[in-house]
Amino acid sequence: MKTALTVAALVVLCMASGNFASAEPPPTRPTLSEDEKTAGWKLLFDGVSTTGWRGLGTDGVPKCWVVEDGCLKCLGGTKDANDLIAADQYENFELAFEWRFPKTKGNSGVKYRVQEKKGAGYAFGPEFQCMNDPGVTDIHASGALYDLFAPQGKKLVPQGEFNQSRIVVRGNHWEHWLNGVKVVEVEFGSEAMTAALAKSHFRNTDWGKKPLGYIALQNHHNEVLFRNIKIRVLPTDTPK
Repeated sequence: MKTALTVAALVVLCMASGNFASAEPPPTRPTLSEDEKTAGWKLLFDGVSTTGWRGLGTDGVPKCWVVEDGCLKCLGGTKDANDLIAADQYENFELAFEWRFPKTKGNSGVKYRVQEKKGAGYAFGPEFQCMNDPGVTDIHASGALYDLFAPQGKKLVPQGEFNQSRIVVRGNHWEHWLNGVKVVEVEFGSEAMTAALAKSHFRNTDWGKKPLGYIALQNHHNEVLFRNIKIRVLPTDTPK
């Protein structure tokens, strides 16, 4: 008993003196406000598990994707390098998410209208480009509709902070938002889209043609973190 009391006393003294490291608080789980719930939002990621997600082309979650500090984290690398997809398919939606790269360089993206082929861990799809690239504004820059349309008015947060993004898809009308700014607004099938597509990597493919598809977090062999991922289904009418 005397030994147990002595150990307990030492622990208290160490904590008081700052020599005993306190436990890290658990990450805050994502939540929805009552207004968000009323508007039809739902969480795609619960902050603690991969429930509702799986690897593109497979039934399980690839080892390169883990949950860390309330985020879905891609570990990078080339082994089991599948993209990660939400379990359900979506046609008209608004998707909100936050992302950052732990290192000073990074390349990833969020794709939509993705079509799946069993055994294939990568697929084409319209992509919201995510890059750690301050000052870059070309068709491969953060916020771009990758390889087609450059972002307008793009601004990233400082390294180490989370960027906030939204993708809006309603019929042929698509929007990309980055840190509160609408950086891309396009119409699928328009003359501008057809011209851009003809010069892109995706010419002569089925890129974007099927409205119903998966939402995918890209594994581009770099470490990247995603969090606060939520979605709401939109009506099919074209916005005014």
